[in-house]
Amino acid sequence: MSGGIDVGQLVALLVPLALVQLGLMAFALYDLLKRKRVKGGNKWLWGAVIVLVNFIGPVMYFVLGREEE
Repeated sequence: MSGGIDVGQLVALLVPLALVQLGLMAFALYDLLKRKRVKGGNKWLWGAVIVLVNFIGPVMYFVLGREEE
């Protein structure tokens, strides 16, 4: 008994987190592609933020980047 976390527990923790991350990223990218304009005017930059900044990137886009149509 090592007292550490075993592989099964680690997978059980990481799989839901990965699914949430992928879902957020997919929805943010879909929303980015269908919008005509975003705040800051640079859709490529927002796309990079969404993809490269895990968890926080899509949330930043939804809070700061979306422009009302």
